[in-house]
Amino acid sequence: QVQLVESGGGLVQSGDSLRLSCVASGVTSTSYTMAWFRQAPGKEREFVAALWRNTGRTYYGDSVKGRFAISKDNAKSTVYLEMNSLKPEDTAVYYCAADPNLILSTMTTSRQYKNWGPGTQVTVSS
Repeated sequence: QVQLVESGGGLVQSGDSLRLSCVASGVTSTSYTMAWFRQAPGKEREFVAALWRNTGRTYYGDSVKGRFAISKDNAKSTVYLEMNSLKPEDTAVYYCAADPNLILSTMTTSRQYKNWGPGTQVTVSS
């Protein structure tokens, strides 16, 4: 059984940095695509970043490219999202997701992921 638990959210100021963590149990980390999504109030869930299974290649949403970085520590079964130069528009609940069977063309589609964490709130003040 896959379980994902996010942590590291909080209230920060514009321009600050924050690192989110996602501890994944029941996941063979190299065979699962691991991803981060976010959802702001009244908006759809948005793709943030992903680590593609087996290759470890990283992908980013256009709004975070160059500012955020996804990485993983296999020994700790943990995926990280390093967020730099945070902006008020980054305010959202951030979710960790995992799936072993994605095809590349569906990577940014939240409904394709079978496993989700409960989320962690990130608030960026101006």
